[in-house]
Amino acid sequence: MSQDSKIALIQEMIESAETSLRSAQQLLAEMSGGESKPSARSKYVKKATSLEQESGVNGDANVLEGVFDGQTMIGPDKRAYPVPANYASKSKLVPGDVLKLTIKDDGTFLYKQIKPIERKHIIGILTNDDGQYKVIVSGKTYKVLLASVTYFRGEVGSRVTLVVPANEESEWGAIENVLPRNSTEDYGMEELNLERF
Repeated sequence: MSQDSKIALIQEMIESAETSLRSAQQLLAEMSGGESKPSARSKYVKKATSLEQESGVNGDANVLEGVFDGQTMIGPDKRAYPVPANYASKSKLVPGDVLKLTIKDDGTFLYKQIKPIERKHIIGILTNDDGQYKVIVSGKTYKVLLASVTYFRGEVGSRVTLVVPANEESEWGAIENVLPRNSTEDYGMEELNLERF
């Protein structure tokens, strides 16, 4: 990794720490009676319960529609259904995507992405914080699945292309690609500080 890339990584880590501090302050405000934003889970629960009213899929008890939250599918019954990490990684699922779950007679879960939300692509640096892989982009941190890091052979410090929801905030993103090592070293500080897509 070049000197410029190392400096960029340190700068991104500082920005991430500042973001974490802001999040901690917000949590403290919530605990002490300050105003709080709705949690990400409650947003997906609301979307999933509205799907139940719209879709009419519930005529078959073995078929559900739900909303992907970054790790699981939130069903219309407000339950979280496990989504295989390999499927989520290879399908590049992002929070807000609508999935159809078919539960077979033998108990097997089969998922199908039926309504992807609008996406955008951004570039960031892969980090690992206590076993959780994250991508830091312009001071914001996105969690990513271990399966996608493994699938794309990412390493801490790699520059990655990340897919995230285009029109809403998300804690999670999906890795689209790990950029080649030589392209990481060819970028100067001016390039790394540009707004990321």
